[in-house]
Amino acid sequence: MKLQARLPLNFLLSATLLGSLPVVQAADFEDYGRVVRVTPQVERVNRPQQECRTEYVQVQQPQQRGVGGSIVGGIAGALLGSQVGSGSGRTAAAAAGAIAGAVVGDRVGNQNAAPAGVQEQAVKQCRTVDSWESRTTGYEVVYDYRGRNYTSYMSQDPGERVRLRVSVEPVQ
Repeated sequence: MKLQARLPLNFLLSATLLGSLPVVQAADFEDYGRVVRVTPQVERVNRPQQECRTEYVQVQQPQQRGVGGSIVGGIAGALLGSQVGSGSGRTAAAAAGAIAGAVVGDRVGNQNAAPAGVQEQAVKQCRTVDSWESRTTGYEVVYDYRGRNYTSYMSQDPGERVRLRVSVEPVQ
Protein backbone atom coordinates (compact mmCIF):
# COMPACT_ATOMS: atom_id res chain seq x y z
CA MET A 1 0.00 0.00 0.00
CA LYS A 2 2.80 2.35 0.64
CA LEU A 3 3.85 2.11 -3.00
CA GLN A 4 0.40 3.11 -4.18
CA ALA A 5 0.28 6.10 -1.84
CA ARG A 6 3.64 7.30 -3.03
CA LEU A 7 2.76 7.11 -6.71
CA PRO A 8 -0.01 9.68 -6.63
CA LEU A 9 2.17 11.98 -4.48
CA ASN A 10 5.10 11.83 -7.01
CA PHE A 11 2.70 12.28 -9.88
CA LEU A 12 1.06 15.23 -8.18
CA LEU A 13 4.44 16.84 -7.43
CA SER A 14 5.63 16.43 -11.06
CA ALA A 15 2.41 17.85 -12.45
CA THR A 16 2.69 20.84 -10.10
CA LEU A 17 6.28 21.57 -11.17
CA LEU A 18 5.44 21.28 -14.86
CA GLY A 19 2.42 23.52 -14.44
CA SER A 20 4.49 26.23 -12.78
CA LEU A 21 6.95 26.45 -15.74
CA PRO A 22 5.99 29.01 -18.41
CA VAL A 23 5.02 27.47 -21.66
CA VAL A 24 6.62 29.31 -24.55
CA GLN A 25 5.34 28.45 -27.92
CA ALA A 26 6.54 30.16 -31.07
CA ALA A 27 5.06 29.87 -34.50
CA ASP A 28 6.78 30.63 -37.81
CA PHE A 29 4.90 31.02 -41.08
CA GLU A 30 5.33 32.66 -44.46
CA ASP A 31 3.39 35.66 -45.74
CA TYR A 32 3.84 38.43 -48.29
CA GLY A 33 4.33 42.18 -47.97
CA ARG A 34 3.59 44.81 -50.61
CA VAL A 35 6.74 46.50 -51.96
CA VAL A 36 6.49 50.29 -51.61
CA ARG A 37 9.89 51.35 -53.00
CA VAL A 38 13.07 49.75 -54.34
CA THR A 39 16.28 51.81 -54.43
CA PRO A 40 19.33 50.28 -56.10
CA GLN A 41 22.53 50.65 -54.06
CA VAL A 42 25.16 51.71 -56.59
CA GLU A 43 28.92 52.04 -56.15
CA ARG A 44 31.34 53.56 -58.64
CA VAL A 45 34.38 51.45 -59.47
CA ASN A 46 37.45 52.59 -61.38
CA ARG A 47 38.90 50.03 -63.79
CA PRO A 48 41.90 51.78 -65.39
CA GLN A 49 42.61 50.74 -68.96
CA GLN A 50 45.57 51.22 -71.22
CA GLU A 51 44.90 53.22 -74.36
CA CYS A 52 47.49 52.83 -77.13
CA ARG A 53 48.02 54.41 -80.54
CA THR A 54 50.64 54.06 -83.23
CA GLU A 55 52.38 57.14 -84.60
CA TYR A 56 54.70 57.21 -87.57
CA VAL A 57 57.86 59.29 -87.19
CA GLN A 58 60.58 60.18 -89.69
CA VAL A 59 63.92 58.55 -88.85
CA GLN A 60 67.18 59.59 -90.53
CA GLN A 61 68.94 56.53 -91.93
CA PRO A 62 72.76 56.48 -91.86
CA GLN A 63 74.54 56.49 -95.22
CA GLN A 64 75.72 53.06 -96.24
CA ARG A 65 79.49 53.39 -96.69
CA GLY A 66 81.80 50.69 -97.97
CA VAL A 67 85.21 49.98 -96.42
CA GLY A 68 86.79 48.39 -99.49
CA GLY A 69 88.06 51.69 -100.88
CA SER A 70 89.75 52.60 -97.57
CA ILE A 71 91.54 49.26 -97.37
CA VAL A 72 92.78 49.29 -100.97
CA GLY A 73 93.79 52.98 -100.70
CA GLY A 74 95.61 52.37 -97.42
CA ILE A 75 97.63 49.49 -98.88
CA ALA A 76 98.49 51.44 -102.04
CA GLY A 77 99.49 54.51 -100.01
CA ALA A 78 101.71 52.44 -97.73
CA LEU A 79 103.47 50.86 -100.71
CA LEU A 80 104.03 54.20 -102.36
CA GLY A 81 105.21 55.81 -99.11
CA SER A 82 107.71 53.04 -98.47
CA GLN A 83 109.40 53.94 -101.79
CA VAL A 84 110.24 57.39 -100.44
CA GLY A 85 113.11 58.01 -98.04
CA SER A 86 115.35 55.61 -96.19
CA GLY A 87 115.56 54.06 -92.69
CA SER A 88 113.12 55.41 -90.16
CA GLY A 89 112.01 58.03 -92.67
CA ARG A 90 110.84 55.24 -94.92
CA THR A 91 108.65 53.84 -92.10
CA ALA A 92 107.16 57.30 -91.42
CA ALA A 93 106.52 57.82 -95.14
CA ALA A 94 104.82 54.40 -95.35
CA ALA A 95 102.56 55.31 -92.40
CA ALA A 96 101.69 58.70 -93.88
CA GLY A 97 101.04 57.08 -97.27
CA ALA A 98 98.72 54.49 -95.66
CA ILE A 99 96.65 57.21 -93.97
CA ALA A 100 96.46 59.38 -97.08
CA GLY A 101 95.65 56.35 -99.26
CA ALA A 102 92.86 55.25 -96.87
CA VAL A 103 91.24 58.71 -96.98
CA VAL A 104 91.47 58.95 -100.77
CA GLY A 105 90.28 55.35 -101.19
CA ASP A 106 87.24 56.00 -98.91
CA ARG A 107 86.22 59.07 -100.93
CA VAL A 108 86.62 57.33 -104.26
CA GLY A 109 84.88 54.14 -103.06
CA ASN A 110 81.89 55.98 -101.56
CA GLN A 111 81.39 58.83 -104.03
CA ASN A 112 78.51 56.96 -105.68
CA ALA A 113 77.02 55.67 -102.40
CA ALA A 114 73.33 56.35 -101.85
CA PRO A 115 72.76 59.47 -99.76
CA ALA A 116 71.40 59.08 -96.25
CA GLY A 117 67.65 58.65 -96.40
CA VAL A 118 64.59 59.23 -94.27
CA GLN A 119 62.38 56.32 -93.33
CA GLU A 120 59.05 56.18 -91.52
CA GLN A 121 59.09 54.10 -88.36
CA ALA A 122 56.04 53.03 -86.31
CA VAL A 123 56.18 54.08 -82.64
CA LYS A 124 53.58 52.74 -80.19
CA GLN A 125 52.57 55.19 -77.47
CA CYS A 126 50.38 54.12 -74.53
CA ARG A 127 48.77 55.85 -71.58
CA THR A 128 46.53 54.74 -68.73
CA VAL A 129 43.04 56.25 -68.62
CA ASP A 130 40.39 55.98 -65.90
CA SER A 131 37.32 53.97 -66.79
CA TRP A 132 34.58 54.43 -64.19
CA GLU A 133 31.74 51.92 -63.98
CA SER A 134 28.60 51.96 -61.87
CA ARG A 135 27.88 48.62 -60.22
CA THR A 136 24.71 47.70 -58.32
CA THR A 137 25.65 46.07 -55.00
CA GLY A 138 22.12 45.45 -53.71
CA TYR A 139 18.70 47.00 -53.18
CA GLU A 140 17.12 48.95 -50.34
CA VAL A 141 13.55 47.63 -50.24
CA VAL A 142 10.76 49.38 -48.34
CA TYR A 143 7.70 47.17 -47.95
CA ASP A 144 4.34 47.34 -46.18
CA TYR A 145 3.23 44.53 -43.90
CA ARG A 146 -0.09 44.88 -42.09
CA GLY A 147 -0.07 48.67 -42.25
CA ARG A 148 3.55 49.23 -41.19
CA ASN A 149 6.56 50.01 -43.39
CA TYR A 150 9.77 48.04 -43.00
CA THR A 151 13.14 48.47 -44.72
CA SER A 152 15.48 45.69 -45.71
CA TYR A 153 18.61 45.36 -47.89
CA MET A 154 18.37 42.60 -50.47
CA SER A 155 20.67 41.22 -53.16
CA GLN A 156 17.86 41.19 -55.75
CA ASP A 157 14.90 43.38 -56.65
CA PRO A 158 11.92 41.43 -55.23
CA GLY A 159 9.32 42.84 -57.64
CA GLU A 160 5.86 43.97 -56.49
CA ARG A 161 5.74 41.83 -53.35
CA VAL A 162 8.26 40.37 -50.96
CA ARG A 163 8.10 36.96 -49.32
CA LEU A 164 8.39 37.19 -45.51
CA ARG A 165 9.07 34.75 -42.70
CA VAL A 166 6.85 35.79 -39.82
CA SER A 167 7.61 34.65 -36.30
CA VAL A 168 5.00 34.96 -33.55
CA GLU A 169 5.98 34.69 -29.93
CA PRO A 170 4.04 35.62 -26.80
CA VAL A 171 5.34 38.46 -24.64
CA GLN A 172 6.58 37.29 -21.26
